[in-house]
Amino acid sequence: MLRVLRSGERYRGGDPAAGIDTRHAFSFGGFYDPDNLRFGPLTACNEERLAPGVGFPAHPHRDVEIVSWVVEGELTHEDAEGRTTVIGRGDVQRLTAGSGTTHAERNAGAAPLRFLQMWLVPDRPGGAPEYEVVRGIADGTPYALPRTAAVLHVRRLAAGERTAVPAAPRVYAHVVRGAVTLAGERLTAGDAARLTDAGEVTARASEGETELLVWELGRPA
Repeated sequence: MLRVLRSGERYRGGDPAAGIDTRHAFSFGGFYDPDNLRFGPLTACNEERLAPGVGFPAHPHRDVEIVSWVVEGELTHEDAEGRTTVIGRGDVQRLTAGSGTTHAERNAGAAPLRFLQMWLVPDRPGGAPEYEVVRGIADGTPYALPRTAAVLHVRRLAAGERTAVPAAPRVYAHVVRGAVTLAGERLTAGDAARLTDAGEVTARASEGETELLVWELGRPA
């Protein structure tokens, strides 16, 4: 089964007047759709756009895996202990909230910031919080979440190149930039596809410098 969500179909949230523009792929905050609560463990895929100097002050989380991917600009992250980390393009940031933690995020740079933030439900609640950044993740290198049956794959393709999408119970593919044809559907920047028990399919880039994020979503242990 294939379900496509176009960029323009995402629910628009945030606070544009304050320089925060958010596009939601799933039910989130004040937007509720009972038919769009989650896809396997994936429960949020937000495209955040922050103006310079704008951000989210310290706020709490628990029992969620938060993965961030910068599209353009730099994301400044502050953890519960006050440690600051700057995340750029090609870096994967993971915050495991565990039994509870706080963090803050902002655009401390002079250029606009755009990043994807994806939330996943862990297989088991609780545990100590964790924080990790992987710098410059290479094309094709899988990044497995430690507490969730999920693996993130990064695909960077030139026009005409093909890549295999993993055969998994569920696959979520998001086009960061460029365009691909996947299972007969053309997807452009901001579009996403959800595949259920589709077997191994192929994505073909139809534009140069295409970047594709693929979540391989298994079943809980």
